[in-house]
Amino acid sequence: MERKWWHHSVVYQIYPRSFQDSNQDGIGDLRGIISRLDYLAYLGIDVIWLSPVYESPNDDNGYDISDYQAIMAEFGTMEEMEELIEEAKKRNIRIVMDLVVNHTSDEHPWFIEARKNKENPYRDYYIWRDPVNGEEPNGLRSIFSGPAWQLDEQTGQYFLHLYSKRQPDLNWKNKQVRQAIYQMMNFWIDKGIGGFRMDVIDMIGKEPDKEITSNGPKL
Repeated sequence: MERKWWHHSVVYQIYPRSFQDSNQDGIGDLRGIISRLDYLAYLGIDVIWLSPVYESPNDDNGYDISDYQAIMAEFGTMEEMEELIEEAKKRNIRIVMDLVVNHTSDEHPWFIEARKNKENPYRDYYIWRDPVNGEEPNGLRSIFSGPAWQLDEQTGQYFLHLYSKRQPDLNWKNKQVRQAIYQMMNFWIDKGIGGFRMDVIDMIGKEPDKEITSNGPKL
């Protein structure tokens, strides 16, 4: 088998919020990471696995993304992200971004549109079901505890959330969803990142009506 670069790379995970604060506001940021690149190169790393820096209301520490193509202001700017990618590349360090595509934030424009009415073009970007006897569609449970269904009072349907109720699951059976995700990923690839670490990617293939969320039985 041909060996790819990721087969032998030394990967260093950075959780930006607690890594290096460059402006004394108590929050780590992109500028702080840039300031430590020489040290990271000295350690001999090949890859920075960067935990989420996308725009997010932070219901789940940035894993609830409200804009895949924007940087959370407290971490910095898109220009600083581009600088990080470029400066890391000069030191032969690739940036691999954490990416969550099983779900979005409930503040993502797709979901804001989707919940307006049942006929909205973005409605099928998410997974909706009618109530059963006035309650949840079935007994599917959230990984974060409690029901995996949340009632949207405006339209009278439940939406699926395998994580927080503020993290509605995307409908990966919808070709438009898949294409939108691929376009977003290419946006970042074009900026020069080395790739993605796909968070909870095993959860995108599910059969919620059968209460199936993973392959095989859990022991």
